[in-house]
Amino acid sequence: MFIDVAKIELKAGKGGDGSVAFRREKYEPSGGPAGGDGGDGGSIIIVGDKDIKTLMDYSYKSIYKAESGGDGRNKKQFGKKGEDLILKVPVGTLVKDYDTNTVIYDVKHDKEEFVICKGGKGGKGNVHFKSSIRQAPRFAEPGTKGEEKTIKLELKLLADVGLIGLPNVGKSTLLSIMSNARPKIANYHFTTLEPNLGVCKVGEKSFVLADIPGLIEGASEGLGLGHDFLKHIERTKILVHVLDISGSEGRNPIEDFELINSELASYNIKLNDKKMLVVLNKTDLGAEDNIKEFREKYSDKVDEIVEISAATTENVDKLMYLIADTLDSIEDDYSTLDEQYVYFEEEKEPDFKVRKENENYIVEGPLIENLIYRTNFEVYESVNHLQKVLEDKGVIQQLKDLGIQDGDNVVIGDVEFDFYE
Repeated sequence: MFIDVAKIELKAGKGGDGSVAFRREKYEPSGGPAGGDGGDGGSIIIVGDKDIKTLMDYSYKSIYKAESGGDGRNKKQFGKKGEDLILKVPVGTLVKDYDTNTVIYDVKHDKEEFVICKGGKGGKGNVHFKSSIRQAPRFAEPGTKGEEKTIKLELKLLADVGLIGLPNVGKSTLLSIMSNARPKIANYHFTTLEPNLGVCKVGEKSFVLADIPGLIEGASEGLGLGHDFLKHIERTKILVHVLDISGSEGRNPIEDFELINSELASYNIKLNDKKMLVVLNKTDLGAEDNIKEFREKYSDKVDEIVEISAATTENVDKLMYLIADTLDSIEDDYSTLDEQYVYFEEEKEPDFKVRKENENYIVEGPLIENLIYRTNFEVYESVNHLQKVLEDKGVIQQLKDLGIQDGDNVVIGDVEFDFYE
């Protein structure tokens, strides 16, 4: 099994800030607060797409940010919501936390959606903070930050296309030209001992190409690389049979073609039901007679015959488009995606925790830290509002239970202040 991996950093959009504004109409001398709410930040959403075969696109860019929400405005107008960012991935992609390697989500279906990072909430405008004793609040909430994550995308690459053929027919050279793979290429039998995988991009389409190890007569009985070779072929959708049509190794290309087809049939008859494209390679070495003979004998027995030269790259583009079009005509089979992953639901933690560390009293928890982030410490009314919420949530009482005294230091998030009742 081969794994395509991409590491990406995600940043959801920040919520827009609430507005501090007041009505200023001619006949409303005491118009009151009119600051609107900030818009929510855009979220980052992962979507399964059956037409995408690889994670190639995520190798070019590693940081993805959703749009932030707009700030609130006068006359109670809301800020614009940030646009969500859609990240399309192949069906079968595992989404993992980069640091812990735990599975966050398993994308199993086309168009399946999962919110991986939620956008920040828009801050409330000052219109929300009017009360019987606070007629003209001069503070509003800033928007909260969007979620941030570093994740790893993993995709089990099942090769769409298998390059088959006897040793030294030019498969590794062809793979290196068609894809981003860089196989070791040398002129001896069994150059490729393990399948080399490459990702080929044709316009907006992509597919996975495997250079299957060279085959010899008797492979279906386990000789040479035997069953390992044939097992890799079983998983592919298309077979591209590469022949040295020039016979430069002193072999007869027609005999070679029949030998491999015989081995395929002996191992598993279903292999013969796969679509097969035949590539007549090394046409630059002079092979007119062999090409003519092969076409006369097999034109009506295989799906396509393409003449190329991997050495000069002649007709390689034509072959790539032909493969992409052929794959489009084959229905996808996601039967390989049956593995089950167990997700453990984390116990719900309390909104906050209070502890004493040395001389400091530390309050922890996203709800309280978020509240601190939203507070404008330069505006008395905003600080007063914070004090009331801390009392209502029970934070002040827990600090007292731990023995806090006036003048002691309190730490919430990255803010420190002295406690006075």
